[in-house]
Amino acid sequence: MAGNTNTEQEEPTSGDLYSMLFAGPPSTTEVVSGGRLTRVGARPPLGVYLSQLWNRRHFLWAEARAKVTSGTRENLLGTVWLVLKPVLDGLTYFLIFGLLLQSDRGIDNFLGYLVIGVFLFSFTTRCVTGGAKSISAGRNLIRAFAFPRASLPIAVVLREMLNMVPVLGAMAAIIIVLPPGEEFTWRVALVPAVLALQVLFVTGLSLLLARCAAVVPDINQLIGFATRLWLYGSAVFFSYEKFISHPTLLAVMELNPMFMVLDMVRNCVLYGVTPALSSWLGLSAWAVGTLVVGFLFFYRGEESYGRA
Repeated sequence: MAGNTNTEQEEPTSGDLYSMLFAGPPSTTEVVSGGRLTRVGARPPLGVYLSQLWNRRHFLWAEARAKVTSGTRENLLGTVWLVLKPVLDGLTYFLIFGLLLQSDRGIDNFLGYLVIGVFLFSFTTRCVTGGAKSISAGRNLIRAFAFPRASLPIAVVLREMLNMVPVLGAMAAIIIVLPPGEEFTWRVALVPAVLALQVLFVTGLSLLLARCAAVVPDINQLIGFATRLWLYGSAVFFSYEKFISHPTLLAVMELNPMFMVLDMVRNCVLYGVTPALSSWLGLSAWAVGTLVVGFLFFYRGEESYGRA
């Protein structure tokens, strides 16, 4: 007859109880492949970078709208200054170039000619100036969060686009109400296409200058001088034909993208003339080319922003 075998169980010691209560579950080791690790702040592939920008489009739009309302809040007139400032600029240029220097000779509806030039060029100036300073202005944000840095200059352009909406309304009212008063034709419907190309152009230029100014901050001081020179070279308040008679030099001056923008809008709004195909092709080349070059140039410096 087989005997019974008794299995004795050892009572847990105080050390074992402490381990069960406080030490937690037994540790495990996970092997992570080196291919799954990425360096913090590394520039993502171009496709991923574009996807990140697109995913943040709603935030950029909301941020731009918030900046529009807060930008003039401390002034007594508030957002009225968005319209009042370009109107005062146009009045100043009209007094100097229209009445004193009489550069209006040979220009039909010089007031409308001047208003379009001043209002649209001021949009480009604000985008370029603000875009160039966007990296230095957002350096604390860059150091605190991971996001595509191109969002900063793009947000500046979006904000100025929203600022431009009441300005365009004021521009149209001035052209209609003040003498000689224009009657718009169907060609006014072409103006949004011209303005869209202008937006693409200034976005690319803002991206390009944002990286340049991030590397050499002194560029911000030079941009003011460059934009003033560009202003005088874009036929904002006088016609090229009055001062330039050489056909080759005149053709070179007319390659200026801002001259193309102003000339096309003036033809559509003031003179009822459809812009030539060469103007559309030339401005499209400037807009797309500047956007592509500016974006790729900015993207290549993605890892360097906010280091210093």
